[in-house]
Amino acid sequence: MTNGQGGQPIFILSEDTERRKGRDAQESNIQAARVIGDSVRTTLGPRGMDKMLVDSLGDVVITNDGATILDEMDIEHPAAKIVSEVAETQEEEVGDGTTTAVVLASELLEKAQELLDQGIHPTLIASGFSTAAAKAQEYLVDMAQEITIEDEELLRQVATTAMTGKKVEADVEMLSDLAVKAVKQVVEETEDGYSVDRDDIGIEKQEGEGVGDSFMVEGLIIDKDRVHPNMPKKIEDAKIALINTAMEIKETETDSEIRVSDPDELQKFIDQEEREFKEMVEKVKDTGANAVICQKGIDDMAQHFLAKEGIFAIRRAKKSDMEKLARATGGSIVTSIDDLTSEDLGKAGLVEERKIAGEEMTFIEKCENPKAVSILVRGGTEHIVEEAERSLEDAISVVAKSIESGKIVAGGGAPEIELAMKLSNYADTIGGKEALAVRAFADAVESLPRALAGNAGLDPIDTIVDLRSKHEEDGAAFGIDAYDGKVKNMTEEGVIEPLPIKTQAVSSGSEAAVMTLRIDDVIAAREEETPSPEEMGGGGPGGTPGGM
Repeated sequence: MTNGQGGQPIFILSEDTERRKGRDAQESNIQAARVIGDSVRTTLGPRGMDKMLVDSLGDVVITNDGATILDEMDIEHPAAKIVSEVAETQEEEVGDGTTTAVVLASELLEKAQELLDQGIHPTLIASGFSTAAAKAQEYLVDMAQEITIEDEELLRQVATTAMTGKKVEADVEMLSDLAVKAVKQVVEETEDGYSVDRDDIGIEKQEGEGVGDSFMVEGLIIDKDRVHPNMPKKIEDAKIALINTAMEIKETETDSEIRVSDPDELQKFIDQEEREFKEMVEKVKDTGANAVICQKGIDDMAQHFLAKEGIFAIRRAKKSDMEKLARATGGSIVTSIDDLTSEDLGKAGLVEERKIAGEEMTFIEKCENPKAVSILVRGGTEHIVEEAERSLEDAISVVAKSIESGKIVAGGGAPEIELAMKLSNYADTIGGKEALAVRAFADAVESLPRALAGNAGLDPIDTIVDLRSKHEEDGAAFGIDAYDGKVKNMTEEGVIEPLPIKTQAVSSGSEAAVMTLRIDDVIAAREEETPSPEEMGGGGPGGTPGGM
């Protein structure tokens, strides 16, 4: 609402609209961001705690994965959503470090609040944060060490670091091996280095046994069983036809009706249909195929003839599985059985239906140089299996990022302390009010090892003092060993992370903080409430409906 000429009020917004302006809007947004940061801060590091999330249907998720926690939370505040999107970006880009990115964004806004209270303009603070973030990227690149695809031991350490502190810690070495093997199998060399498509590594999960019983197959695991009980359960030296059309008789495009007056004519129709299915299966058999994976349906009659010919078949396979199968077996997906040739067939040493924890699954393995692989994750309970799957996905992502970027940094809060010290020194060189914002950025970065120490049950102040003294002595790789509380060389301890985790966290965390900081007016329309039947003019139960 604004005043018009002669003091006459002019209404420009609905009276139901909620509006916050200036400091009130900024404080509300910063407070919301801090709540999001506080909700995941205690999960940071190997000694971080777990969160139990219960949805409206009563389904329970227990995890300490930042992206999963924020994804499961029902967040309504718009500024809180901006900060939670940081976790989403971090997860999509690098697959780990989500908690780090969210806590950094939250801390930056908390430091910004202190500067606002001192009367510093939000634009100056935003400018200082952007300057500090750009400088932080340079410092992080300078800190990084080289890693190659041949450094298997280092890659295993990267995977182990990503999974430490999760529920799977007892089997972390075995899972690290699986992650490194899987990534090395699907990696592709490009002009610029290496590229890994994480979709080429399929993860299937099944309750039963322990996490240590998880395994990888050089091929694919499909959560489907053969379509006919008379088909062989096991095919060795398999030649696989990948078909994405239905093995059914095509219906006419227009509605039609056929009247049959003689039983012999009906029999002719049935015989004709049978011949068509027989020819369809003969075409598949003539190519040399002894296994069929169909993306669509397979008619009962076609199933019968396939079984008679000793051909293993699966129907209604997922499109993503079909694409992975093509990459794993070297076959081609065909859209018409008439076009199927022996060159289109994929090859696998073994196709077998196995019962895992009471569920039939099909294993397509022993493929020659497959460019898609599958890992079957096991675990004693549903929650353990799901957390093991999340941990393995993190491990696969960080191994892939390490190979693609070729750069790693120490973990355990080492790069954050080094970064905080360098940014503080940089702030001294620029002067003015912007220097206060750069120093605030340094303090926000330092709060990450502080949280790491607090979660490990250590005294944060003493730990930070120890870390600073080591880093001043040129010990840039020194960080916190959360298990014995000592400050150690993280590279020697095998606690290492891919460089993109840190650079992406700084980038997305600072951008979210700057975006939130620049908002000085929040105009929110109230949600429309669904009217009750009475309000809509409906009668009560058993009554006559009213007028609308």
